[in-house]
Amino acid sequence: MATFLSRLGRLAFRRRGVTLLLWLLIFGGMGFAASSAPAPPADTFSMPGTESQEAFDLLTEKFPDASADGASARVVVRAPQGQKITAPEQRADVGRLVAELGTSSPQVVGAADPYKTPDISISKDGTTAYTVVTYKVPAMEVNDEAHDALDAAIENAGKAGLTVEAGGDAVKIDQTMGGTGEQIGILISAIVLVLTFGSLIAAGMPLITALIGVGIGISGITALSSALGLSATTSTLAMMIGLAVGIDYALFIVSRFRAERAEGRSPEEAAGRATGTAGSAVVFAGLTVIVALGGLAVVNIPMLTEMGLAAAGTVAVSVLVAITLVPALLGFAPVKVMARKGRLQYALKPLSERQQRKAAKRAAKPATTDKPNLGSRWASYVLRHPVAVLLVGVVGLGTIAVPATSLELGLPGEGSMSTKTTQRKAYDMLSESFGPGFNGPLIITVQAEDAKKAADSVGKVFDQNPGVTSVSPATPNKANDTAIINLIPKTGPTEKKTEDLVRELRDTARGLEQSNASQILVTGQTAMFIDFSQTLDDALLPYLGLVVGLAFLLLMVVFRSILVPLKAALGFLLSVAAALGAVVAVFQWGWLADVLGVEQTGPIMSTMPIFMIGVVFGLAMDYEVFLVSRMRESYAHGARPAEAVVDGFRHGGRVVAAAAVIMISVFSGFIVEDNDFIKMIGFALAIAVLFDAFIVRMAIVPALFALLGKSAWWLPKWLDRILPRVDVEGEKLDHDGQSAPHSRRERTLVG
Repeated sequence: MATFLSRLGRLAFRRRGVTLLLWLLIFGGMGFAASSAPAPPADTFSMPGTESQEAFDLLTEKFPDASADGASARVVVRAPQGQKITAPEQRADVGRLVAELGTSSPQVVGAADPYKTPDISISKDGTTAYTVVTYKVPAMEVNDEAHDALDAAIENAGKAGLTVEAGGDAVKIDQTMGGTGEQIGILISAIVLVLTFGSLIAAGMPLITALIGVGIGISGITALSSALGLSATTSTLAMMIGLAVGIDYALFIVSRFRAERAEGRSPEEAAGRATGTAGSAVVFAGLTVIVALGGLAVVNIPMLTEMGLAAAGTVAVSVLVAITLVPALLGFAPVKVMARKGRLQYALKPLSERQQRKAAKRAAKPATTDKPNLGSRWASYVLRHPVAVLLVGVVGLGTIAVPATSLELGLPGEGSMSTKTTQRKAYDMLSESFGPGFNGPLIITVQAEDAKKAADSVGKVFDQNPGVTSVSPATPNKANDTAIINLIPKTGPTEKKTEDLVRELRDTARGLEQSNASQILVTGQTAMFIDFSQTLDDALLPYLGLVVGLAFLLLMVVFRSILVPLKAALGFLLSVAAALGAVVAVFQWGWLADVLGVEQTGPIMSTMPIFMIGVVFGLAMDYEVFLVSRMRESYAHGARPAEAVVDGFRHGGRVVAAAAVIMISVFSGFIVEDNDFIKMIGFALAIAVLFDAFIVRMAIVPALFALLGKSAWWLPKWLDRILPRVDVEGEKLDHDGQSAPHSRRERTLVG
């Protein structure tokens, strides 16, 4: 592996113009393909194998007119304080609003008159009413003209003295990202890169190559979206993790190039060795990320599978960019990429053969004689106090992880939006006037020979449940073989009691099916969200097992050890558990909620743990592979176990710390967003990277190495014969970048 990648890096360095041109052509070609491709299909949500999905499919078949996919907006109107919405003056104002809404845009089908269905659309206290505006197109296709017309109608009604707010998928949501917090995060990232490298060229190179890799990946997804049926949100995860790993991978290779140049090697040789060693680590780190993202398929939710595979493809592109384009760009600035201080020594003529031999001899020695830096000093401290450091790290993270035992999963809705949004205001108005469960109605489907009669009977039974506010009369289809009932719970959509109610109704339905010779299904958006959360909850442990298991095998091949990948996997689980505990404490229990600006606590977003595992696992394995591969490399070249740990931190500690700070800065930018769930994702990713990079990789890992000694690199002989040798550490590279025989001592150290 190292030999092949070294040759690839040298080739890219020598043919830098051709390499850069090829990547620019690919970048431009993919951009052109994306711009020429048809618009991606609208977002669709399905969960094969769940009762909710089965019921939705039945409704589409039996009630085709009612199951149209057009968007809708629910406009809530409240009379001035002390007045009734049924008063003649208010009724006239509402009539004008309904008329304006119904003709506001060519995309609008119409708006319902609340006074024609007062029992349903007007609150019992007579102060509040609502109208539903239906559209001809799905939510993703509602244009700016229609959004502006809806806003104008609401504003005009407000001028008449009414309180008017709107919710529903047709209402425009401000999804603009990149606010002040995110800009600060990017600025901090740039500062960290400059401080790490001491060169603007070196600092800009990881950013440029990462953007090129992500651009190609996202353009490819867009170009294929129509043909493969990928929705517009498929690229969300790809952009996030592609940018993260792209920066990391380029950072690792540029840093290794500078280290090789500092050892006295020529630019081409340094590029080859950097690609052969750090590039090998990049390849295997990328494979672990691809495993994590591809593993999302086990959840059996098409949307997550698409997002995972699309992100995995973007990571693969980032790996290719790192091992080819980065060495090519290094060829354009082999001197300017070095730190400004002492840069002149690298601009001199090439070293003589004698000087190169001396440099090679110096590089082959264990690096314990190198000048100490912060990384090596920290590693030395951990080696002197391994038990104390290990206990503090494990107990500390374990304590923070305790709240994770109370984790409750749910999905975001209008009730979780900022109280400043019109959607949240409309949600609160409906809850106050019609009851909390009005925002989360359930739909009951009944299939029977006489569906109307059977459904009415089912409705009477369900109405006796203490958790039910009301049950509507049954509505059959034309064939009377299927009927639907609308049921309003007493509790809100995200409350635990509503989840319990859905389970109770389904249990009751199983008993009624036998007596009525019918099929009864409970669905609706609330039930769908509950099933979605349960599906993700059930898939979490199998997903973890698959990802950690495959990564364990991959790392065992890389490091030729059993204990090294085992502690890497256990450390990752510890950091994820601690991050989940912190998220539960803040967003579910409300600790430090005021500090972070969390307006409402509640269940944790169902997709957050899965996404966090995928993203953080990728970054954690990046840091593990890069840091430990330097230790393995030093150990394989003759260093004692403790010396190898110090050497790994001397050369890799600063880079891993810089990469982690960059990711924490970027993710922290999401915390200042108004949406609580965006805050949650940003906080979860930032805190998880903090725990994993600085506590697990920087403290627990070296402490375990200190306690294990040579045992850390133990591998049974029978397993050593079975596992393929991939030479990630560059053991087969001589100082000319070619294969060279090992000394007897080095051969015995391999494995």
